[in-house]
Amino acid sequence: MRQKKTGNRRQRVIVGLFLSLLFLTGVCIAGSLCTEAAKVTDFSRKNLLPGWPYLFGTDWLGRDMLVRTLKGMSLSIFIGIVSAGISAVIALILGISSAVFGKKVDSVITWLIDLIMGIPHILLLILISVAVGKGVKGVVIGVALTHWPSLARLIRAEVLQLKESPYIQIAEKLGKSKWYIAKTHILPQLLPQFIVGLILIFPHAILHESSVTFLGFGLSSDQPAIGIILSEAMKYLVTGKWWLAVFPGLFLVVTVILFYVLGEGIRKILDPSSVHE
Repeated sequence: MRQKKTGNRRQRVIVGLFLSLLFLTGVCIAGSLCTEAAKVTDFSRKNLLPGWPYLFGTDWLGRDMLVRTLKGMSLSIFIGIVSAGISAVIALILGISSAVFGKKVDSVITWLIDLIMGIPHILLLILISVAVGKGVKGVVIGVALTHWPSLARLIRAEVLQLKESPYIQIAEKLGKSKWYIAKTHILPQLLPQFIVGLILIFPHAILHESSVTFLGFGLSSDQPAIGIILSEAMKYLVTGKWWLAVFPGLFLVVTVILFYVLGEGIRKILDPSSVHE
């Protein structure tokens, strides 16, 4: 009976993982096909309430809010994937280096982790984004350079634990180099944690990209990013045009939640014992 329940839980995890991945892939594909449509204006249909054929309504320029939301969300997902990937690689390199290459290297990297984590996240992201010229490049660099410390600290702790393993101690006594031990024995053991950490950085990256853009320090106003859409919608909420902010905001929340579900699902698949939780 217990095995049956465990099997059902695992099936639910796989179904949830598949549906989340299907939705996010669909948003990305739809958004990539809406690049030109998101810019089309038509004053004959401006400020229309949600309904058919404009499910999310239209804005003050007659632009289809569903199309703009899809394009904005796909752009946010793209930025999140790129910046999270860079950030996770930084975390992996520094986390392994901190635990493998001696106390001096560990002290420097630990100090750097504490320094980054000690500065207010959004403030540091804004400073980096502005310093490198804002836009897509600025946001990607800003997010990538501010989201690695937590994963690096986790990887460092995992490597320190792995170093106590008999096979690694034997490799050291056989005279194997630290680089060889890290590449051959440590890195393969870290891949599950790295993949899950990478995916769980995505929602944070998307939220912070939207936040910085909303505040005016991210993407330019001519790009239909979610942050831009929400920022522009604030001017019209007092006039009762609630749909300009509600639907893009809900879409952002759902996307972030699905990325979290995706990360948790992959964690449970890579670590079957966690399905019993």
